[in-house]
Amino acid sequence: MKLILRSLLKLKHTSKVILAVLLICLVVRLLPYFAPIRAADIAQNHLAMQFSDRNGLPLGTLLTRDQEHTSVVPLNQVSPHFIHAILAAEDGSFYHHGALDMKAIIRASKEAIHAKRIVSGASTITMQLARMLDPVPRSFSGKLSEIWLSWRLAAGMNKDEILSAYINRLPMGGNIYGVEAAAQIYFSIPASELNLAQASLLAAIPNNPTYFNPYEHWERLKQRQKYVLNRMVQEKYINGAIAPRTHTEKVVFQSRQRGIIAAPHFLFWLANQFDKTQTEQNSPIRTTVNRPLQQFVEAQVQQVISSLAANNVHDAAALVIDNQTGEVLAYVGSPDYFNEAKLGRNDGVQALRQPGSTLKPFVYELALEKGLIRPNTILADVPARYAIPGAKLYSPTDYTERFLGPVRVRIALANSLNVPAIKVLEKVGVETFLKRLHQLGFEHLNQTPEHYGLGLTLGSGEVSLWELARAYLTIARQGDATPIISTFSNSPIQNPKYTIQNSTTIWQLITNILSDSYARATAFGVDSVLNLPFPVAVKTGTSSNFRDTWTVGFTTDYTVATWVGNFNGEPMRQVSGVTGAAPLWNRIMLHLHEHQEPAGFPSPEGLVQLPVCAISGLRPTADCTSVVQEYFYPEDKSNYERDNQFNLPPEYDEWLAKQQQSNFTSTSLRILSPHHGDLFLLYPGEETKQKLEFKLTGNKSAPVEWWLNGKKLDTNSANSLFWNLRPGKWTLEAKSGEMSDKVSFQVELANIKPTRRGFSISTTTSKQKI
Repeated sequence: MKLILRSLLKLKHTSKVILAVLLICLVVRLLPYFAPIRAADIAQNHLAMQFSDRNGLPLGTLLTRDQEHTSVVPLNQVSPHFIHAILAAEDGSFYHHGALDMKAIIRASKEAIHAKRIVSGASTITMQLARMLDPVPRSFSGKLSEIWLSWRLAAGMNKDEILSAYINRLPMGGNIYGVEAAAQIYFSIPASELNLAQASLLAAIPNNPTYFNPYEHWERLKQRQKYVLNRMVQEKYINGAIAPRTHTEKVVFQSRQRGIIAAPHFLFWLANQFDKTQTEQNSPIRTTVNRPLQQFVEAQVQQVISSLAANNVHDAAALVIDNQTGEVLAYVGSPDYFNEAKLGRNDGVQALRQPGSTLKPFVYELALEKGLIRPNTILADVPARYAIPGAKLYSPTDYTERFLGPVRVRIALANSLNVPAIKVLEKVGVETFLKRLHQLGFEHLNQTPEHYGLGLTLGSGEVSLWELARAYLTIARQGDATPIISTFSNSPIQNPKYTIQNSTTIWQLITNILSDSYARATAFGVDSVLNLPFPVAVKTGTSSNFRDTWTVGFTTDYTVATWVGNFNGEPMRQVSGVTGAAPLWNRIMLHLHEHQEPAGFPSPEGLVQLPVCAISGLRPTADCTSVVQEYFYPEDKSNYERDNQFNLPPEYDEWLAKQQQSNFTSTSLRILSPHHGDLFLLYPGEETKQKLEFKLTGNKSAPVEWWLNGKKLDTNSANSLFWNLRPGKWTLEAKSGEMSDKVSFQVELANIKPTRRGFSISTTTSKQKI
């Protein structure tokens, strides 16, 4: 030491300062390793949360975010049976020695020398707590570190504080930690209510939680319990007569569901919403879920999936919401959360999937709101083609693979027709529609309008069942948007309120259409699972390749959303919205209204009902075969009374050519292909391969002449022929007797070879289902 001081004195002033600073830093760095550890320093902040349903029934105790299931409980709220059992089993002299038990160390050393192996341990509860706080390798240096940490714990905490910290961290099997969590999970009781048999079994587990697993190694655990009870006799906590009776007492452990009684997906979703300060509350969190309803829906999900197993269907999800309050009443994310082999932990309520046709009501609502269509508008359900650069033309079809021709808005939406929905979206604009969907709460539709394209109305984006239910809740509330509520606490576990400024009349009209079982009869039939014995509005959807089926609907009381599909993305076999998710939706709806039918939906305010011909949508005439009632704006009534001519525009030509009904026979000559103004690209190297079909409809009995740029084409084909594409501007004319038709089109050379792309940048299909 003198040598060091002499060396320091010889140093220059600057060097002395630098060295002093370094020594101070070293002391500051090492100081924490010498300071006593207080109880507040090791307080457990990330605790398991207890949940109850809306009526106080327990739903379960849930894991913390770090996946350790811990419930902290004060020492005075733990059964004395367990305190005595754990002391007897792990450290009988805990209250009579310091951080180390020197007598135990000497005894263990002698036994090890005599037997030439370790016979018994000498770790105290304080040392075990140190190992829990800072796991170190089981080496000589690791043992020294453990002993040092034990001394610091003993210096800063009293015995009760050490024991409390210890029993709240005990490994109790799997990811369960602490006596309170173990009591709740294994026996569904608090630690304060443990009897001697239960307490002695729990005290046997921490010695080796895997080896003494109560579900897999019951006999081993019973042997360890016998040891614990014998130690309690030796420590005079119980007498010798009680131990054997306790050992033979029947004790039943709860199932492997880790203390969750119902709604596991919902509880995990809720846990992720709470912030750190909220996870520290000890009292059960009261949720809005109704446990009996929740358990009913869980059972129905399992039954429906079981009935569809032959169709390669394995997964389903369901959500039930109270329309008046926006409260979640049932939330099922999969058929079995605890079946990891079947991806049971996946949450089908929050998972993002293609929604099929379930977004169509919102594009119709927006088009009505903006005056782009009227309630009595006739839409064209006819073959349509959409040019996509560098790819083949996209031709959307319906599930039935046929077209209905002229249809009213009601028929188009109720039967989920694809072409009319795309035409309505064309009028609205993809960007405008996307903004509306954002207003409705579809926050995951976060790509550009160009990414989704016109396929957005057919389900080219990805949404969650939660988002769909929230949007349909807005329809059910006639446009009055409300957040979905999940707890009765003051926590912000809900979606922010959003506002949509428009008329309730339009929402009422959309509800009226979705609840019209006769309007949807063409696609779904008169007697389908969508038709219930009380007023209900409903929409189905099926994504591309039958990967997802949806059914979302509501009464005046409840909104129910269901999804059926496969988490692994495999397509189902012969399953659509009406055969996949609809049966589950049907069962839930019938159960909800088992004792009281819902009120009827209000009629659209300010609209008038008038009789129309079912086909033309015009005032009925003598040759009208079917008359129905349709809603009109009052200002459209004069047009209704005046206009009675049913003349179809050229977009119906191709469809008309395939019709046999006398109502749609065309006597004029029309060129169906190409269309006037069409532009075609001729790709390099394919000059002899690319052909264009000239096709017409009309009187096919008379001879037909084809003229191209004023030159008659030499052909024997009357109503159809193929022409090799050549660059230029072309005028095509067809003549038959006194009838003729003429169109102009253009062919240009392309610079690059074609690359295949879909209907939009996002993946979609040419056959979206209902």
